[in-house]
Amino acid sequence: MNTQPETLAPGPGLDIEALRGFLEGFLGRAVHDLAVAPTAGGMSNPTYFVTADGWRAVLRKQPGMKLAKSAHAIDREFRVMGALRDSAVPVPHLYHYEADASLLGTPFYLMEWLEGRVFTEYALPGLSPDQRRAIYASMATTMAAIHRLDFQAAGLGDFGRPGNYFERQISRWSQLWQQYRKGDADNPDLDRMILWLGNRIPDSQLLALCHGDFRIGNLMFHSTEPRVIGVLDWELSTLGHPLVDVAFNTQAWNMAPDENGGVLGIDLAAEGIPAEADYLEAYYAEAGTTERISDFHRAFAMFRGAVGSAGVAWRGEQGNSTLPDSAQVGRRLALAYARRGMEIAARSGL
Repeated sequence: MNTQPETLAPGPGLDIEALRGFLEGFLGRAVHDLAVAPTAGGMSNPTYFVTADGWRAVLRKQPGMKLAKSAHAIDREFRVMGALRDSAVPVPHLYHYEADASLLGTPFYLMEWLEGRVFTEYALPGLSPDQRRAIYASMATTMAAIHRLDFQAAGLGDFGRPGNYFERQISRWSQLWQQYRKGDADNPDLDRMILWLGNRIPDSQLLALCHGDFRIGNLMFHSTEPRVIGVLDWELSTLGHPLVDVAFNTQAWNMAPDENGGVLGIDLAAEGIPAEADYLEAYYAEAGTTERISDFHRAFAMFRGAVGSAGVAWRGEQGNSTLPDSAQVGRRLALAYARRGMEIAARSGL
């Protein structure tokens, strides 16, 4: 999949003429031909391709709605990508952060428009088995580079809070679930999973920079080569436990193709996709960590995915999404994540 917009129409909540005025000041020249198109696939912070007389950028902004505390923190996205600019983690070049909400309705930033491929399905349709193997290897290497980063040296020593990461996260996302749910019977598996996780919080002090949503759809790959050229969507980044990223990244092995592009049920060996255990070993070797993922981490990642998807649905129901079917898609995925999470919990023996 390439990143070219299919249409040249603005999404909701973006004043094109206000953007033109801002760009004229930013670029120091008149802007005659301005084209704006929403990016495909994102269901959180509205993101747009912008072309101004040949100059190109990607604009990412907060949604125009009442936000949960610390949600949609694009200032944190901008900060962490700036800190990663000269690191082993590939990120787009940043142009400008604008905190003045009066310009476009909410804060926003501009960054480089990368040319490459984004894959939304872990099965990687259309590629050869050798290409798939190389794509997975690059993904594991990139995730390990994030977790190996010396976050103190990068100026991110205050990018997270002290204390047990899992305890804080379960509390925070449980509160969000109470905001997003439609009723007590909306997603009973998710309610059960919260109780299951709360009774099994591990006492681990492992700390690293975490992306927070490290899935294949948030990676940009080279146009022809099987390597990551950009890690995107840092909205949920923080200092936390790296195995949460690992568990989120490997959800695909426990989800079907129609459940956010998983690979459960696919003949992995025939398709050139590594088994989960082999993929994890490749990551461990690159990251140099001695801790290993458990079913607690896997269920926790499903919990986060379920609540995040419920949030997508909630924003869609509020009319604050660039995707017309986000409410339906979000509720369906929330149910799928929660069901898979409880399947992991049931088999775990923890």
